[in-house]
Amino acid sequence: MEFVTYPDREIMMIQLADKIASELMMILRHEDRVSLAVPGGTTPGPIFDDLCAVDLDWERVDILLTDERWVPESSERSNTRLLRERLLTNKAAAANLIPLYADAPTPEDKLSELSDRIDGILPLSVCLLGMGADMHTASLFPGADLLAEGLAADAPALLPMRAPTAPEPRITLTARVLNSALEKHIVITGVEKREAFERAKALHDPMQAPVSAIFKDATIHWAE
Repeated sequence: MEFVTYPDREIMMIQLADKIASELMMILRHEDRVSLAVPGGTTPGPIFDDLCAVDLDWERVDILLTDERWVPESSERSNTRLLRERLLTNKAAAANLIPLYADAPTPEDKLSELSDRIDGILPLSVCLLGMGADMHTASLFPGADLLAEGLAADAPALLPMRAPTAPEPRITLTARVLNSALEKHIVITGVEKREAFERAKALHDPMQAPVSAIFKDATIHWAE
């Protein structure tokens, strides 16, 4: 694991967007397609704003979320909605979105269908993750109903996930898939999340601090 500190958030977002673009370009030199997994939430928005303007062969890029709330795109809580507004625009509008949501009452109703599409693009080329103050990443939450399954070495690509702190059901890539990425980045901001990272590192127990399951070979990017 490598920990990189930046002088401010703006510089971090610009440099991280450039890093991800460079990694995708490098892999595209010897692969027909690349896959990029990204988080939802507000933190990565500035990264997306810079990345979408990069001159890249976006038609050969598959983009997917690391996790999604089980809500339609019309919901303000939809991570897919954020992707369409902030990343799948400008030059990156040509990229191919691999959805993590389908119109059905529960994620279990569409799990097999969504999983088949994920299996077809693995291993991930580049994976960008966030981290919550509760030490969750993707939808691998402390106390989640299927957390142990999501952390297992033989986990499926996708799992539904429900947690006391999550108001709606989620669907998430599992730790096995996240850790299979050729390049893996975790972006965190602020003092509170820096302290959460230090707690997770000290605990080194993925059941209490799920993000620690992703630390190996990851680059952690932090700015206050």
